[in-house]
Amino acid sequence: QLQLTESGGGMVQAGGSLRLSCTASGRTFSRYVTGWFRQAPGKEREFVVAVSTSADVPDYADSVKGRFTISRDNAKNTVFLQMNRLKSEDTAVYYCAAASRGNIRQSTSYDYWGQGTQVTVSS
Repeated sequence: QLQLTESGGGMVQAGGSLRLSCTASGRTFSRYVTGWFRQAPGKEREFVVAVSTSADVPDYADSVKGRFTISRDNAKNTVFLQMNRLKSEDTAVYYCAAASRGNIRQSTSYDYWGQGTQVTVSS
C-alpha cells in the first residue's frame, strides 16, 4: 500500500503563492505517475497536473499552465506543487494521487489518494 499525505494548503490573497507537498510512505513513490487534482464545492474533481515516473514534461491543465509547477524529489518520496499568481477560481481542496497506469488526466486511473488540503484564495 502507498500512503499519501498532503500539506501546505491555506488561505492566500489573489496573486499570491502557495506550495503544496505530497509525501508518500509504504512504497517507492518514483514508481508511480503522480498527479494533483482539485475539487471545489459543488463541482466535480478536476485534473490539475501530472508527471510520469521518468519525470518527463509534465501535463498541465490549461487553467493552471504557466502558473503552477510540479516537481518531485524522489529521494524524499515527495512531490511538490508550486502555485503562483493564484486566482479565486483556484479555491478548492487539492489532492495528490498516484497511478501505475492509465490515462493520467482521469481520476479513475489513480489507485492511491491523499486526504486533501484546502486552498482558499481571496479576491
